[in-house]
Amino acid sequence: MLFGVEIIEELEKLDPQVRSIFIKILRGIEVAVGEVVKRVDFLELKEEVEKLAQSIRELAEAQKRTEERIDQLAEAQRRTEERINQLAEAQKKAEERLTKLEKTVQELAEAQRRTEERVNQLAEAQKKAEERLTKLEKTVQELAEAQKRTEERVNQLAEAQRRTEEALKKLTEEHRKTREHLGGLSHSVGYILENQAYRALPELLRKDFGLEVRDRLKRDLIEVGKSRWEEINIIGRGLKDGEEIIILGEAKTQLKKKDVDSFVRKVARLEEFRERNKLLICVTHQVLNPEVIKYATNKGVHKIYFSYELD
Repeated sequence: MLFGVEIIEELEKLDPQVRSIFIKILRGIEVAVGEVVKRVDFLELKEEVEKLAQSIRELAEAQKRTEERIDQLAEAQRRTEERINQLAEAQKKAEERLTKLEKTVQELAEAQRRTEERVNQLAEAQKKAEERLTKLEKTVQELAEAQKRTEERVNQLAEAQRRTEEALKKLTEEHRKTREHLGGLSHSVGYILENQAYRALPELLRKDFGLEVRDRLKRDLIEVGKSRWEEINIIGRGLKDGEEIIILGEAKTQLKKKDVDSFVRKVARLEEFRERNKLLICVTHQVLNPEVIKYATNKGVHKIYFSYELD
């Protein structure tokens, strides 16, 4: 065989396509050598073949370095693809964030629009409030002026009230004096009425009730408790059919229902005469209401005598 083992081993290291080409070349050389090369030229040919083998080894080494470089490039390409994938993922996330940001910006823009609308509404409300406040200030000023006039009027009324009170005080004093005068006059009239009754009643009682008055009729104070006394305008004793009867009477210039009630209560407080037979009478100049006579009868008063009956 023209070619040695070393050449074959070196050929095994080459890329299959390159190795196939070299094998074809070597086979062609081997055929050519078999035809033309003589023994004497074999050594020269062998030297050339060895050079060729060296070239093949160098080519194989270069091929090895090329493959290593290709592997390095492949690794770099892989890292580049990984980086590209990372960048693509980052870009995707950035786009997602950008989308969210755009949405947020849109929402903020909408919120800003609503805020501006609200601000405009508030500005309008503020304007109206200021207008109302201006009107209110004017009204308050008018009220203050009216209050001032009212205070002046109140002061005038207070002065008039003071003068009225002074006049009323004088009038009250004059009225008190008049009442005292009338009271004295009323007492005088009452005493006159009582005196008339004292003189005329014995005959009237005998005529109306068949009652004989034993003692003179009089005004008297009857004890009804410790340091308590009741004044009776007319009191006396009489006999009827041999039975003693206590005569109790009330004299009023003008007899009213309340006078009847007062007289009946007064009689009820007279413990001394509680179990005694009593004749209750009233003496008066007049009654303003005819119902008083019926009212007195229902309350237990036996007879009302008028002043004209005492003459």
